[in-house]
Amino acid sequence: MASITLDNLGKIYPDGTRAVGDVNLEIQDGEFIVLVGPSGCGKSTILRMIAGLEDITEGKLSIGDRVVNDVQPKDRDIAMVFQNYALYPHMSVFDNMAFGLKLRKMSKEDIKARVEEAAKVLEITDFLDRKPKALSGGQRQRVAMGRAIVREPSAFLMDEPLSNLDAKLRVQMRTELGLLHSRLKTTTVYVTHDQIEAMTLGDRVVVLKPVTAARPDNLQQVAPPTVLYNDPVNLFVAGFIGSPAMNMVYGTLSAEGDQIYVSFANHKLQVDPVALSRHPGIENHMGQQLVVGIRPGDFEASPEGERPGVTIPIDADITEMLGSESFVHFHLPTPPVITPDIEELLADTGGDASTLGDTTKFSARISSDVMVRPGDRVHLAVDAAKFQFFDPSNGHRIGK
Repeated sequence: MASITLDNLGKIYPDGTRAVGDVNLEIQDGEFIVLVGPSGCGKSTILRMIAGLEDITEGKLSIGDRVVNDVQPKDRDIAMVFQNYALYPHMSVFDNMAFGLKLRKMSKEDIKARVEEAAKVLEITDFLDRKPKALSGGQRQRVAMGRAIVREPSAFLMDEPLSNLDAKLRVQMRTELGLLHSRLKTTTVYVTHDQIEAMTLGDRVVVLKPVTAARPDNLQQVAPPTVLYNDPVNLFVAGFIGSPAMNMVYGTLSAEGDQIYVSFANHKLQVDPVALSRHPGIENHMGQQLVVGIRPGDFEASPEGERPGVTIPIDADITEMLGSESFVHFHLPTPPVITPDIEELLADTGGDASTLGDTTKFSARISSDVMVRPGDRVHLAVDAAKFQFFDPSNGHRIGK
């Protein structure tokens, strides 16, 4: 196993397009790190640079103590798992898994021992004599992982390995991947667009965004999943992590005696001191317009008048029943937040803020025990300790 270090890593294509800019990242030995972000954010390009499949334009890449910028992929001691499995259709499962070991001129005895051990770990021992066409998608993915495992590399690189599987199988394989890593403890870099995969698998998650002329750096935040969710460093991370996304609205803080209030969209709610303590320096923003963030899960249906000071009445636009919980979607009579990313998009497309309308869409996650239909009036209590506050001028979390 080995650590992987990205030192000011960058990628510029011959036509001048920058795909990756100024990425600094230290991946610890044995760590499971996930790269996540929207399409075009450079996550697969970074993975391919680590693998040696893309040339490095800027910066330095080290695996362990060795700088590998100019080292061939076969000499980097890494194994890659792709989303399309890349199995040889004419070979048996055993031969697919053994192929790389045969190229290394290993003895038949050693090859057999490694393949059988990996097959046992992945529960595909009964399929070793089959051809890939006789396997399900999940079984083929196990074979692809087995082919990587038998090499006993310093690091695994996985490029959206579960994206071709159906939803149920994806959940199952996600669990198995986690168990596999806990057993092997091999350094793993995993690319996905699925934030559920990122949040459930990663020891730490790297959130990336596409490079722009104004901001040529991709990396937004590197942190354990709970930190990303509870303490995002900016509006991009806050809006990207979480499903449905964090609700955002313009608001103003005010003080009345010992109590702090936040006002938005004709509502005035108390703010718990816990929320304020998570935003050092927030007192310097009293009376100023801020962006207030509220996670959908920080709402709770509450009878009218039961929790004064933290409850807002809303009219449901649409509801989604998901078994143990429901999502209630509604709107508030206030213009939507224009984040720096939206501002850039409007500038690029020649649009303006008026095209976004004059209402803000909100989502709340509540217990399915509360029956809500479109058009119903519902009173939602906000967890006053969970408010998050951002500076609208730059999108940064206040206190970061």
